[in-house]
Amino acid sequence: MLIPFSMKNCFQLLCNHQVPAAGFKQTVKNGLILQSVSNDVYQNLAVEDWIHDHMNLEGKPILFFWRNSPSVVIGRHQNPWQECNLNLMREEGVKLARRRSGGGTVYHDMGNINLTFFTTKKKYDRMENLKLILRALNAVQPQLDVQATKRFDLLLDGQFKISGTASKIGRTTAYHHCTLLCSTDGAFLSSLLKSPYQGIRSNATASIPSLVKNLLEKDPTLTCEVLMNAVATEYAAYHQIDHHIHLINPTDETLFPGINSKAKELQTWEWIYGKTPKFSINTSFHVLYEQSHLEIKVFLDIKNGRIEICNIEAPDHWLPLEIRDKLNSSLIGSKFCPTETTMLTCPQDHKLHSKWNILCEKIKGIM
Repeated sequence: MLIPFSMKNCFQLLCNHQVPAAGFKQTVKNGLILQSVSNDVYQNLAVEDWIHDHMNLEGKPILFFWRNSPSVVIGRHQNPWQECNLNLMREEGVKLARRRSGGGTVYHDMGNINLTFFTTKKKYDRMENLKLILRALNAVQPQLDVQATKRFDLLLDGQFKISGTASKIGRTTAYHHCTLLCSTDGAFLSSLLKSPYQGIRSNATASIPSLVKNLLEKDPTLTCEVLMNAVATEYAAYHQIDHHIHLINPTDETLFPGINSKAKELQTWEWIYGKTPKFSINTSFHVLYEQSHLEIKVFLDIKNGRIEICNIEAPDHWLPLEIRDKLNSSLIGSKFCPTETTMLTCPQDHKLHSKWNILCEKIKGIM
């Protein structure tokens, strides 16, 4: 059953600021089950940050359900150019987010359920959470063959991944979040999570590709609502708490003081791209010149999302050395992003101007 939180009750339940410890313990007996009314990936990730930073979870675990409009979410230590098709994402209006937990890249849409298990650091147990999900799945469909792996994934029929795991462990609190594929657009997922960029060298955490499948393909009755209710029921029984799912608005500052600043930070270029571990690109492309194709070589070092070293090599008869040097210099310090990169205007010579533009567009194409 879904219950909207009243402002007063939600504040008492969730906000640990200036709330007497005894009163807080009396209000939240053993834990809570929450569900976001927002489909915005940044707002929902901000809820995770807020609960992690402000909640006293001793004896009061929390389960948080959330779903997002189409988004790609990378791990804390990943490289988005290496993990996904950024050009396709821009064309399709798919959001990119970097979460604060580790792990690999995932695609979210309304056919995917995200579950976050909040506990104290001492009570943190990923396998126990996955076993709880397995019990919930078996309760609604006993014929399902789903198993947890040593990598804390859930596999359907021994080969199809329906859930991936990531986590964050703080000084006193921790959370484990995982996905649950119900009716996700599998073709779109595959297209978005396939990087077209060549020649990247990076020490960033790399995702491990997996075969995926929706639970709805096994049983059309396994909708997101059915699955969330099943997990909520099992969670409540396990923790001996009220099984009702409480709806929350992650933009409400009266419930979560300071949460909008957290969501805003998660949307910044500096966080999403600037936190990428240093990497290099060694690639090439061809341009047409007098009925032949000339090879252009590009060497780039990118640090904090900005071009630190740039070396573009092209035949002198096609583009003079001084023009190439000018382009190299103009790119250093620029954000490695086609919509953010600043490129100087080439001298007015028509042929050089045309070649300059061709080169600029090719460079932007690898960003």
